Amino acid sequence: METTGPAPIPFNKPFIAGRELYHISQAVLSGHLAGNGIFTRKCQEFLETTYGCGKALMTSSCTGALEMAAILCDLEPGDEVILPSYTFVSTANAFHLRGAKLVFADITPDTLNLDPTGVEERLGPATKAVCVVHYAGVACEMDAFTALCAKRGLRLVEDAAHAIGATYKGKALGSFGALSAFSFHETKNFISGEGGALAVNDPALVERAEIIWEKGTNRSQFFRGITDKYTWVDIGSSFLPSELVTAFLYAQFEQADEITRRRLACWKHYQTGLAPLEKAGDLRLPVIPAYSGHNAHMFYLLLENGDARDALMAFLRQRNIMAVFHYIPLHSSPMGLAMGYRAGMFPVTESCSARILRLPMFYDLKTEEQDRVVGAIREFFGKA
Repeated sequence: METTGPAPIPFNKPFIAGRELYHISQAVLSGHLAGNGIFTRKCQEFLETTYGCGKALMTSSCTGALEMAAILCDLEPGDEVILPSYTFVSTANAFHLRGAKLVFADITPDTLNLDPTGVEERLGPATKAVCVVHYAGVACEMDAFTALCAKRGLRLVEDAAHAIGATYKGKALGSFGALSAFSFHETKNFISGEGGALAVNDPALVERAEIIWEKGTNRSQFFRGITDKYTWVDIGSSFLPSELVTAFLYAQFEQADEITRRRLACWKHYQTGLAPLEKAGDLRLPVIPAYSGHNAHMFYLLLENGDARDALMAFLRQRNIMAVFHYIPLHSSPMGLAMGYRAGMFPVTESCSARILRLPMFYDLKTEEQDRVVGAIREFFGKA
């Protein structure tokens, strides 16, 4: 007789939190489905008023937002940008596409964020910008980075893909850098399938940012009545999302507090259930510094070594629990090796990458599902 196992627990599951489908219908009925309609503007206003962004521009992805940021940094061949190797490829691609030299730096072993000391050691006469990544929605040490960039006259860019709603000393992440990029990919806290936003916090960059955003034209100025026609005035691309995307996203913004509350409750439940294993030395849980108000973007474990990580991941999958890892360090990727990097250059990055395991984390995750995950991990360590 055929038997079935427990229902699968996915790593991530897209969700509807409120009026997503209603807003989509309203976008259709409005007769405007291309970008920069009413829902685009509503989303931008939400980001500006809720998180203190100087000027928000919705994009079709966080990748697009980062590419806009790289253009606005006025990079030329030979200019250097310092960034972590432990990040998604979009962080690096954005600057590489502008001809910049990528200068990778190591991360700290506690937060897995860029190490300010390591960044300072990597500075050189060609350094033009520093791009920090707020890993897992936990803030980088922004006092150190803002002071360093101000002292050297460098652009500070925040890759805040994980960090919507998170804070550093009470101030929203994404509001520190001259330019900051957010993600609304379906794996993020607030989702629209694909989607992103660029926060332009330096007023001197707003006008050009709008031009780049509008395919290199001064269309935004035309619609504000500043010019009597619009035309091609700079480089740019098609960065705008459709109104279907922003309509869905705006419904998520309407439920932002509830979404964050539920994610924080899930995060805390994992922390409480797995704390005895950390105390016993079986694994390490995420570290949240006192300066960081995190947003429960992810919950991860650090195992003793790569073999233990892979064994636990396989053990969970046998029990229909999907846990995953990331990132392959960019400096040890084929592209990184072609740039002259080699294994062993950034030991903390390589160690954490080999040992990390991310647990299921999403809005609809049930307490009993989390208990299954915790129970399976305890069983793996012989402490069920």
